[in-house]
Amino acid sequence: MKSISVKEMTERFRLEVLAGQPCLDRQIVRSRAHRPGLEFAGYFDFFPTEQVQVLGKKEINYLHKLTENERNERIGNVVKYHPPCFIVAAGQDGLKYLIKYCEQEGIPLLRTPEKTTEFIAKLDSYLLKALAQEISVHGVCVNVSGIGILLRGKSGVGKSETAHTLIRRGHRLVADDIVTLKKLGPETLLGSHDGKTREFLALRSIGLINVVRLYGRKAFQDESRIVLDIELTPWKDNTLNNELELEHRFTDYLGVQVPHIEIQLQPGRDVAGLIEAAANSWYLKQQGYSAVEEFMSRLTDC
Repeated sequence: MKSISVKEMTERFRLEVLAGQPCLDRQIVRSRAHRPGLEFAGYFDFFPTEQVQVLGKKEINYLHKLTENERNERIGNVVKYHPPCFIVAAGQDGLKYLIKYCEQEGIPLLRTPEKTTEFIAKLDSYLLKALAQEISVHGVCVNVSGIGILLRGKSGVGKSETAHTLIRRGHRLVADDIVTLKKLGPETLLGSHDGKTREFLALRSIGLINVVRLYGRKAFQDESRIVLDIELTPWKDNTLNNELELEHRFTDYLGVQVPHIEIQLQPGRDVAGLIEAAANSWYLKQQGYSAVEEFMSRLTDC
């Protein structure tokens, strides 16, 4: 199971450490934050103890209104479960009682000036990506008209050169050579780079280029949802189908089924144009349009 340390999260969001400084190496393994309102009221049946606990104004104001004995009891009942950390949102103060218990139990207590709901949205997004199951594949990832595409094929087949042509046409590079795929949900696959190759594209006979330096910021983006898997293969005579609608094929990545298309290469063939057509066709299908259905309808009406 993947994990990140409380220290990594603290540095990412520039959180103030109020207690538990020596314990920032504690690990976070769950991707969503939790607001322990019911738990402070004494209800623990579904308390997600492995999640980061965020305290907003409602939780803190509730604790402020309790008597000292009640407050000590309620806080003690929650901290004994040892969640990874507590984060106080909206820059709230008057937290001596929380600091005392967190120091005693070795639980980091952190604070952010951001509003509770806004901070939780950012934190959940960060944790979802940071803790997502991931793999690395050999290929190129591009974003064509807002549609994430994974280009695969044997070394030297022309993946990077095709990506360069797409960039020249106004589309964007995400990753070259090594593409990191993260599973964000049952049907959501995110493609990104490994950091080292960020903005770089390797072209045979030319060498390494920085697409941002050559073509500007619009030529690159850090990540994109993958919705098409396109394999570039050498040309083979008499193997291309010419039916009105091809059989649906898929490639499995981390349990996510991604539509698969094979494009054969031949001198003079506009591969980048075919990829643009595939992306636009996929988009129209998501809107409920089928060129085949419209064509067959026209034949029926004749």
